[in-house]
Amino acid sequence: MKVVAHYNKTFNKINYAENETTNREFDSCHFFNCDFSNGVFLSCEFTNCVFTDCNLTLTKFEHCQLDTITFKDSKLLGVNFSICSDFLFSLQFEHCILDCCSFLRKKMQKTPFINSSIKDADFTECDLTNAVFKNTDLSRTIFSNTNLKSVNFLTAKNYTIDPTKNNITKAKFSFQDIAGLLSKYDIIIE
Repeated sequence: MKVVAHYNKTFNKINYAENETTNREFDSCHFFNCDFSNGVFLSCEFTNCVFTDCNLTLTKFEHCQLDTITFKDSKLLGVNFSICSDFLFSLQFEHCILDCCSFLRKKMQKTPFINSSIKDADFTECDLTNAVFKNTDLSRTIFSNTNLKSVNFLTAKNYTIDPTKNNITKAKFSFQDIAGLLSKYDIIIE
């Protein structure tokens, strides 16, 4: 099937909710105020793209390559990133809603999650080495068999992480939120 390529394009106020996009390449494109909710990107490649103020709720990125992608002020509720290609998988998030997302088994070293909501998400078996969770709410988010080596949780809140089931070597935590590492012990910290 023929691949349609888009280079250095701006997509503004596109309403493509519940639609399917197949075999497209987007290189250095900017998506601004677009609605892709409940849509499907199938076998697409995104390289050096920015999504600003977009609605990507329940969007599927099936067999898509996401290389150096920035999401700003966007809603990504329920996105399953585990179905994306592992090749060159690189994302960053600023002021986003990532509630109920799955990152199962993704390698996301140095990924910045800045001023975002990441409630009820799943980072099972991820490699988050050197990632940053700055001012993020991690309520009910799952970390299981996750590599959290040198991850910065200093300004993250509401996390629950079992140190016996995750690698937290040299991870940074604030003293006032240390209870999130001890919750499995059912102890009272005052």
